Amino acid sequence: MATKFFEHFIYIAAAINGTDEGHESLWDDEDGFFYDVLNLPDGTHIPMRVRSFVGLIPLFAVETLEPDLLDLLPRFKRRMQWFLDNRPELVESIASLTTPGQGGRRLLSLIDRIKLAFVLPRMLDTSQFLSPHGLRALSKAHEREPYTLAGNTVRYEPAESATGLFGGNSNWRGPIWFPTNYLMIEALQKFHHYYGDEFTIELPRYSDNYATLWEVAADLSRRLTRIFLRGPDGRRPVFGGAEKFQTDPHWRDYLLFYEYFQGDNGAGLGASHQTGWTALVAKLIQQSGGSVE
Repeated sequence: MATKFFEHFIYIAAAINGTDEGHESLWDDEDGFFYDVLNLPDGTHIPMRVRSFVGLIPLFAVETLEPDLLDLLPRFKRRMQWFLDNRPELVESIASLTTPGQGGRRLLSLIDRIKLAFVLPRMLDTSQFLSPHGLRALSKAHEREPYTLAGNTVRYEPAESATGLFGGNSNWRGPIWFPTNYLMIEALQKFHHYYGDEFTIELPRYSDNYATLWEVAADLSRRLTRIFLRGPDGRRPVFGGAEKFQTDPHWRDYLLFYEYFQGDNGAGLGASHQTGWTALVAKLIQQSGGSVE
């Protein structure tokens, strides 16, 4: 079963990256980003250059393999090596499983180091995906540069949807969602587990202008946690303009786990009891050792 799913992973990676014959790549070399591709009946392929979480989600598909693990699974190791040796055209654009990283680990990932270095600067740009309270579902750049295809326009909308699509409940055009942010934090930690401190991203807001992937994950975690904390003005972003929850001593300490959050100010939106995923903030606090500053 492990061999089967390993091979499926490789085939999916090849399809996404366009290395498998007959598949249009979702990776745009010019932009350094993943996009959806619309396939028409006449065989035409139209890249949909909407800078959304579609371009970030490939980072989620990452796992590190400890060196001792493969030695304990000789049949899987042998079959994996056969696949790598005999189907090189399928693995040329993913992270190399044959190159040991930190601690001799191997990396299983949809994207290699080059693609990772292209995607991260856009993701961590505060004028695009990164808000004071986490990663937006859609780049804020689409506020001034909406994307239009066949008369339909996608524009950055930080709160509720302004269109009637999906019954008006189309809230993936700017808000912050905890599940995708949490998965990104985990992915960054796994990449760091393989690359270590040698892989850094240039970010001027850090003291030495560079940050490791672990530091980026920690920063993102703090941004999400601060949604629920009082700022210098004594107000919690999660409660937005709801004065009763902001100032009333009988209500201000009763936190609500909203469904998603406003992309610019972090105010809670949608269902107010979405503990099924927003309660992940407890794991972020635990992981930080209780320090969120």
